[in-house]
Amino acid sequence: MIYKQFQNTRLSRLGMGNMRLPVSGGRIDAKKAQEIIDYAMAQGINYYDTAYVYHSGESESFLGEALRKYPRDSYCLATKFYVMANPNIEQVLEEQLRKLRTDYIDFYLIHCVNEETIGAYMAPERRYMDFLLEQKAKGRIRHIGFSSHGKPETLEKFLNWSDAFEFVQIQLNYLDWTMQNARRQYEIITEHGLPVWVMEPVRGGRLASLGGKYDALLKKAKPSWSIPAWAFHWLMGLPNVTMILSGMSAMEQIRDNVATFQTEEALTPEQNMLLMNVAAGYQSRLAVPCTACRYCCDGCPERIDIPRWMNLYNELSLTKDRAAWEKAMKEAVNPNACIGCGQCTAHCPQSIDVPGYLHKLTAWPVA
Repeated sequence: MIYKQFQNTRLSRLGMGNMRLPVSGGRIDAKKAQEIIDYAMAQGINYYDTAYVYHSGESESFLGEALRKYPRDSYCLATKFYVMANPNIEQVLEEQLRKLRTDYIDFYLIHCVNEETIGAYMAPERRYMDFLLEQKAKGRIRHIGFSSHGKPETLEKFLNWSDAFEFVQIQLNYLDWTMQNARRQYEIITEHGLPVWVMEPVRGGRLASLGGKYDALLKKAKPSWSIPAWAFHWLMGLPNVTMILSGMSAMEQIRDNVATFQTEEALTPEQNMLLMNVAAGYQSRLAVPCTACRYCCDGCPERIDIPRWMNLYNELSLTKDRAAWEKAMKEAVNPNACIGCGQCTAHCPQSIDVPGYLHKLTAWPVA
């Protein structure tokens, strides 16, 4: 495992995300998830990221239980406060400490800063930053940061709001470098002198396989690398990236990722040019920029598995497979259940018009 220094802490370059743990019956499969955590610890991963809302609130409790057998100073915990889930930050922090079975959190983030949430986070009467600084002074929080899914100007505004931030977490990968203007976000954080934490390095698994033609081009150029490895090695070429998080939900994923992070190897200029050409071709065929973060799901009154249908929309836009569409539409909860309330779009970091795409899925051919 390769490492990078952050202040006085040596952090593994690969961090374990706990938003996409294996599930069974709609809940975290504790046995399979524990195997992943144990493997991560054995392989030198020392950064574990979760949040108040992950797995409908179950992620923190699982992680606290999974890590309790290890010395507390052998790993770093990161979790987040999300104002849309519960605006009472004092109450949330106490609950998180209990769930995580710890008396301090190494990296505490204000969660999902965007155009919808920034006003609530910055509201003077809520004193959120005052509270975080008080907790840091008491040693209950070691480092303060935030995650952002906002536009560059929103990111800049939040960074200018306080000089207490020590790191910033953004969605960053070679596809979103241009598609979501992640390049400008990376530049803004760098200009403010803060290190970048990366989420969605393989875009919710979408960059784990780009399709036969594109995968073949990458495998020919570097046979020893998996397709996901290209995304990680691309990030290694960005000097201000400190932490790269991956939500690993299966043993084969973490084994492959750990193998990738044995060496610090950035792409060559030739490899980078190839990857950008592949990304441009792939992007031209991608209909919906969904990363399967599932922020949209909890608020859906009809309990629609929205990421599953957004993924199907993308597949159908490429394959035109009517048989697959007909089979999917026979499911008990399908896009016809959508009432168009818009709660999903309000919570979507990508601001996807979910009701619009669900409506398109109700008729063939899919638009």
